[in-house]
Amino acid sequence: MGEKLKFTECGIPGVVFIENRILEDRRGAFVKIFHQEAFHGAGIEDQFQESYYSISRKGVIRGMHFQAPPADHAKLVYVISGAIVDVVLDIRRGTPTYGRFVAFDINEDNRCAVYVPRGCAHGFCALSDHAVVTYLQTTMHAPEHDSGIHFDSFGMDWPEKDPTLSDRDSQFPMFKDFISPFAD
Repeated sequence: MGEKLKFTECGIPGVVFIENRILEDRRGAFVKIFHQEAFHGAGIEDQFQESYYSISRKGVIRGMHFQAPPADHAKLVYVISGAIVDVVLDIRRGTPTYGRFVAFDINEDNRCAVYVPRGCAHGFCALSDHAVVTYLQTTMHAPEHDSGIHFDSFGMDWPEKDPTLSDRDSQFPMFKDFISPFAD
């Protein structure tokens, strides 16, 4: 079943949009979101160590989050229920794509995923009344290395103009004031 996963690089080195393997019949659907051999064949050789999911109401923006070295991690993000705009921002100093971002519509209908490499900040906006987003991460959560960038400071035209944010996310520095801990 791994051969049916489709991997597409997306303008920022290491960011990959993944069309998952879906089997549907009269009972419903079965979705494969990870297949080690297929991921390795696409150049993604990370080992995932931790998994989370969040439940967000429409208009919530979570992000832009990352973990700094030495606890930095890559993520595999997908939606179980609902719909989001998923955003990845390159924060690796010295890369040609530093400060650039890509955005993806992922939802329960397209059943796609996004691979977020180390050195990129990640966030999303919930488009549906109820969005369940799952994350697989390559390192354990390390609060002392957990950080972010203000969601509205790098040029993304978010679909929600008056979002619901956590207190923490609203206090993140603006991108112009951000000093990245990531070298290229």
